[in-house]
Amino acid sequence: MMIPVVIPAYEPDERFVDLVQNLVTRGIAPIIVVDDGSGPVWQKFFKKASEILQDNGVILRHEVNLGKGKALKTAFTYILNKYPDALGCVTADCDGQHSPDCIEKIRQSFSDDVDVLLLGTREFKYKSIPWKSKLGNCLTKFICKFFVNLNVRDTQTGLRGIPLNIMPELIKLKGNRFEYEMQMLIYCASKGRIVEVPIQTIYDCKTNHQTHFNPFLDSIKIYAVIFKQFYKYIVSSVLSFGLDIVLFWYFCRLLKGSHLSTYIILATVFARLISAMFNIAVNYKIVFTSHENFALSSIKYGLLAVCIMSASALLVSGFAFLLPGISPVCIKIVIDTLLFLMSFYMQKKYVF
Repeated sequence: MMIPVVIPAYEPDERFVDLVQNLVTRGIAPIIVVDDGSGPVWQKFFKKASEILQDNGVILRHEVNLGKGKALKTAFTYILNKYPDALGCVTADCDGQHSPDCIEKIRQSFSDDVDVLLLGTREFKYKSIPWKSKLGNCLTKFICKFFVNLNVRDTQTGLRGIPLNIMPELIKLKGNRFEYEMQMLIYCASKGRIVEVPIQTIYDCKTNHQTHFNPFLDSIKIYAVIFKQFYKYIVSSVLSFGLDIVLFWYFCRLLKGSHLSTYIILATVFARLISAMFNIAVNYKIVFTSHENFALSSIKYGLLAVCIMSASALLVSGFAFLLPGISPVCIKIVIDTLLFLMSFYMQKKYVF
């Protein structure tokens, strides 16, 4: 099987050289290393790797640091041009977290289903794993499941099997740094193209594990990718609310000759119907980019709206009765905020 191994490397150490040596010794080739602008100080490691590789691979170079995502895109482009008959590639980190056995396991997991993204999934239950890594993975898993319907056990793994057929699509995705890997996961999850492969969990706690991941800046970029759809949902809701108010004002002026309660009720109904249809259309086309039947989605949206409204009335009334010392307005703000989040989840998963 022609399945190259891609190793993006930025300012590596001896662990990178050891990985290349072990892969070559085991006959795993070709190996495509991408030096992501590491600079002169680190060229000794790339020189050693080049001597080990010989005809078993190549080292591609960026003149300046462009990010892990860009390094992966460079490798994918090279593979599409150099190895058009390959099944795909395996991406691995250069810091020793992925053993040759795990890399070979991902290579052997390629099958006739050539559109599936393979994820080398680690277990985070061991005591040797830093608590920050456990907490970060647990939090990211929950957020991904709720906001982007991405249900995987290890969202941060760099050991992945990338089929050749989806490389052109992945190259087009936005992001050049660590957020690119999240873009890849979300895209493949939306297509139903992810299979998890259990691998060994390796954390070297005896040495200082150098990482180029910026906990603040890179986390912001990653979570911006995750919350992108939710941002659109908020904007859609605010626009629908604004349209409802404007239409209510317009219909009140239009129907003002009628009885007071009559024209207010009619204005409310007409404004809510139009703003609801606007909200459905925007959510269908822009927020969730749905491919479901529009009429069916509209019916489900209407049923959900009735359920949310009923739940709001019942819960606010119930808590106002149980907590007489708290303002019903405060209770409604809390309840409706939670229902707003629940509505997003239900629309994403079941309506659109």
